[in-house]
Amino acid sequence: MPAQDHHDVLIIGGGNAGISLAARLHRYGVKDVAVAEPKDHHLYQPLFSHIAGGRAKASEAIRSQASVTPPGVKWIQEGATGIDAAANTVTLASGASVTYGQLVLCPGLQLDWDKVPGLADAVHSPHGASHYEFELAPKSWTLLSSLKAGTAVFTMPAGPIKCGGATQKPMYLACDYWREQGVLDDIRVVMVQPYPTVFGVPGVDEELDRKVAEYGIELRLYSELVSVDAAGQTAHIRNHAAGTTEVLGYDVLNAVPPQSAPDWLKSTDLPAPGDAGGFVQVDPETLRHVRYPNVWSLGDAAATTNSKCGGALRKQTKVLAKNLVAARKGAPLTEKYNGYAVCPFTSSRSTVVFAEFDDQYQPMPTIPRIPTWKESRASWVVDRDIFPQVYWNLILKGRA
Repeated sequence: MPAQDHHDVLIIGGGNAGISLAARLHRYGVKDVAVAEPKDHHLYQPLFSHIAGGRAKASEAIRSQASVTPPGVKWIQEGATGIDAAANTVTLASGASVTYGQLVLCPGLQLDWDKVPGLADAVHSPHGASHYEFELAPKSWTLLSSLKAGTAVFTMPAGPIKCGGATQKPMYLACDYWREQGVLDDIRVVMVQPYPTVFGVPGVDEELDRKVAEYGIELRLYSELVSVDAAGQTAHIRNHAAGTTEVLGYDVLNAVPPQSAPDWLKSTDLPAPGDAGGFVQVDPETLRHVRYPNVWSLGDAAATTNSKCGGALRKQTKVLAKNLVAARKGAPLTEKYNGYAVCPFTSSRSTVVFAEFDDQYQPMPTIPRIPTWKESRASWVVDRDIFPQVYWNLILKGRA
């Protein structure tokens, strides 16, 4: 690559955010768009929960990066390692630099396994896994489906993470499977949840509480996994409200690690001062950086207040694309992101609880007066069958 490659719009990250935004910008008439993404494959992350719960194959969630990169958009097969926003320059892993007219940051989150002592060893041991890693999601199902008696522990960390509700989905799928197999009564199921309720959205909490009771799940609220002894198969759970620590032996541990923005992004001046998570400091409505007018961010790495999920991203993509086009013309930014998010909870092997909510975790249904948060078969069909097709054929092409 030339030492000073230049693009009108440079997008860092080729996941859902980067590809769908690139396609939409190209449709809006922005001709010189480049996406920097080092991986040669593209993943549909919402299916990871279904893979871990035995309701999808890993092959359904992966395609080549080349196949999803929009025609006319340049793919730079490298990751970013630094940004000089004052000089409009991005440094790549090879040491090459790229200058830009407009920069969009959507590199996603990194999984901070080392923040919980012993967790990395545990998920790679014979009794642990995590559906937040594509390579480990099939292992989750192997372990869960093989369990006939004993203790299964599912954990969620505090702080911003990818689709917080997804931490629970394999648990419900596994419980329904164990019930079908006649072994649920022989399995102790523990869910470690750092917050005061099972999810935090009125109506959804009541529906999920009903499923928790139905499956006999022990819900540990205000609690987090603080360390793991993989050899001893013990999980140390801290109850922050009570100030106590519980040691749980487990036969299967399905854990979700703490998450944050990539370390290289934290080292730039684009996060808010003092933001340990390293999230890009943007206006939460326009998605434009508060200090650099030609820098934007959306998705998991943006310092917005919404739940980080694909449904939120779909709304953000439209807002950012239109605002970026307006900014290039010197026009005012009229599009506003309203904090919408959505989480389909797989409450059984054929039903879903559909949670739609705003950035204050208040219900925000797309169709008013229809209780989509009620468990239903129709919501399962939407989540499992329709959404993946919409993703591959419409969202990544900037058409949904």
